[in-house]
Amino acid sequence: MTYQKLFEQGRIGNLELKNRIVMPAMGCSFAESSGEAGPRMIKYYADRARGGAGLIITEITRVDDETGVGTPNQLSVTNTHVIPQLQRLVEAVHAYNTKLFVQLHHPGNQTPSRLIGGKQPVSASDVTCKVIGEQPRALSTEEVETMVRKFVTGAVIAQKAGADGVEIHAAHGYLVSQFLSPYTNKREDKYGGSFEGRLRFITEIIYGIKAYCGPKFPISVRMNGDDFLPGGLVLEDAVKIAKYLETLGVSCINVSCGMYDSGSTIIEPSYFAEGWKKHLGAAVKAAVGIPVIAVDNIKHPSVAEALLEEGCSDFVGIARGFLADADWGLKAYLGQDKMIRKCLGCMECFRILNDGNPLGCTLNPVLGREFEYGEEKLVKNGNGRKVAVIGGGPAGMQAAAVLAKRGFKPVLFEAKDKLGGTVNLAAIPPYKGMLNEFVETQAAELEALGVEVRLNTAATMELIREAGVEAVFVAAGGTAVRPNIEGIEKAVTAEDVLAGKEAVNGENIVVVGGGVTGLETAEWLCTMGKKAVVVEMLDKVGGNLYPSVVMHLAQEIMKRGGTILKGKALCGVYDGKVAVKDTKSGEVSEIPADQVILAMGVRPCRPLIDELKEEFGNKVILVGDSDRTGQIYDAMHSAYDRAFVYENR
Repeated sequence: MTYQKLFEQGRIGNLELKNRIVMPAMGCSFAESSGEAGPRMIKYYADRARGGAGLIITEITRVDDETGVGTPNQLSVTNTHVIPQLQRLVEAVHAYNTKLFVQLHHPGNQTPSRLIGGKQPVSASDVTCKVIGEQPRALSTEEVETMVRKFVTGAVIAQKAGADGVEIHAAHGYLVSQFLSPYTNKREDKYGGSFEGRLRFITEIIYGIKAYCGPKFPISVRMNGDDFLPGGLVLEDAVKIAKYLETLGVSCINVSCGMYDSGSTIIEPSYFAEGWKKHLGAAVKAAVGIPVIAVDNIKHPSVAEALLEEGCSDFVGIARGFLADADWGLKAYLGQDKMIRKCLGCMECFRILNDGNPLGCTLNPVLGREFEYGEEKLVKNGNGRKVAVIGGGPAGMQAAAVLAKRGFKPVLFEAKDKLGGTVNLAAIPPYKGMLNEFVETQAAELEALGVEVRLNTAATMELIREAGVEAVFVAAGGTAVRPNIEGIEKAVTAEDVLAGKEAVNGENIVVVGGGVTGLETAEWLCTMGKKAVVVEMLDKVGGNLYPSVVMHLAQEIMKRGGTILKGKALCGVYDGKVAVKDTKSGEVSEIPADQVILAMGVRPCRPLIDELKEEFGNKVILVGDSDRTGQIYDAMHSAYDRAFVYENR
């Protein structure tokens, strides 16, 4: 398919861009501890430039070392010592005819004190961010004036490093947004009160940048189309602000939405539709004469093209799409839509970042490790040697793909009639359909690489010997955990229910296990009109899922008549009921149950392991759940890494 609008040239200020694809800023923590752009960050951005982005906007880039730290290992423009490495970053992006803006950022009250040396966070006023939960102090008038100079200094440093422009982050509830929004700005000095007062901070920043960087140096402003909070900015306010910013001479408006306190609207989980907020960008575009960039939860190039044709924005922001697949734009240009690994909306990327670690992605085990593990680093010494892969789930397919790229000849054995493993079942609950596309993409990758795939073929020692392989990668997944308690034989597994091997019987269904499988199975049951009760022995459900995902699942279950019981351990399954024990008091109670579904995790499945080790020794490699049970993220990373290092010499 040809995407004419997506790949037509565009302009922002005096810049000509090769297409309409913008990779907007995303915190990644790939910088050096000094705040410089090191080899890791440079390769990360260079790969996205090669992958088709017309404009890249750097991650949230620090302008203040005292109170403005947003993430560990954050890019910084607070000191001229960062210029040489930032210049190398700019040059690496420019090599692909891609432009680069540096985003100037201060988190305000949306940063914890632990990131700023124990100091109290600062803000426009003393309004506490409910997510961070720490009382900020209001900046004094003199401190605001100083902060203006810090933003301007950051712009000067970016310009000296060769950046094509800067973006002021005035969205998402960060410091500039805290001045703009009446939700957080309760000031009574010149930086508060009236519309003009609330916009004075950003006005002085813009005037300062123009004074020091010149009137033609492009300035983008990322702003909220809606705060999605009572008392915050709404679309009518956003349009007024955008029109005012145009009079100040900014080059473009980058429309987003939400604050930490309305966080799921900033970074949407899987249950948000593509293009759900297109009206925000469209309203701003209709009101101004400068270009508008908009982020609309885009996963597919066809959606991006449609939004451009509809006139919702002049440029489309592809954020997590470029995390999941660095070549998102290039594959779209080549018409290889099926080959794009499309973001699942699983939120694993931001769960990892919020834990204080560099950014990661469920689907892309190379993200953030391009410098060490990118395809250019693959040792292509396979020379046609054959390797068996047992299991056609994500781990097995990922291992086979890497081995094929290295020149080996993988032979993949899959007992079922299709690839995907248990991901095919995980795609059944509501809002999980993107998993089907992921399986299709992995299958297409194997086909393009010429990998031999044997469906409906359970691996046996005889078949493995006949294949003439030198090593075996075991990616057979896991088997459901069944606790040794009274009546457990009456229970069925979530896997068998989702696969249709076991029917859903009765109205009162007890789902044992409050992890992702248990919650999603319960939600699915509730959509069928069943009364699902989730029983979880821990004091919280969702495991390591991102909080907004857990909140959504819990709300959907309870809204549809389901129940979630925490701190309860299953201790017996009987006809029409189950017994559970309170993990603190030890009290045993009974719950009505027409059917009991187990979602208590899995144990590694290692078929033929003894025979394989006897014949192949240390050339039996376990990956995915066969090695260590976990999420798709864990399976993909273990498979990539083991295939990357196998015979890597």
